[in-house]
Amino acid sequence: MKSDSPRAAAPRDERSHTSSLRILVVDDNADGAEALGMLMEATGNEVQVAYDGEAAVAATQAFRPDVVLLDIGLPKLNGYEACRQIRAQPGGEALLLIAQTGWGQDEDRQLTREAGFDHHLVKPLDPHALMKLLDGFQARRTSLAGGARQVEPKS
Repeated sequence: MKSDSPRAAAPRDERSHTSSLRILVVDDNADGAEALGMLMEATGNEVQVAYDGEAAVAATQAFRPDVVLLDIGLPKLNGYEACRQIRAQPGGEALLLIAQTGWGQDEDRQLTREAGFDHHLVKPLDPHALMKLLDGFQARRTSLAGGARQVEPKS
């Protein structure tokens, strides 16, 4: 699995969750990042993996994900600051940013909210909870896209 290039989406299994999103997985635990990336691919997503905060910010600019699953305790740039920098990028406000961390105290959750995360999941991640978040995000995107009117340019 390469960390510097997106991987092709896995074939869809209509009996399982499928979301067709571009997802950036960021974790300094390479095995954990790879496993989560494989799960995301198996559910029909295009995935890229990064292993530190600086790489996460750079990958967000290059890969243009819909969703970032971002660890907090990262080398080079912690997840809080990486989240802030990602939000500041063009289009960053529209991303679904999910903290995935071993830190689950109320204070930790407050810090993730303040940094700009949309959700805070505690490791080990519950795959059903994660899929519910992704499905909800995809449904909102689809609803917004379906409700948007396109205006034809005047000749």
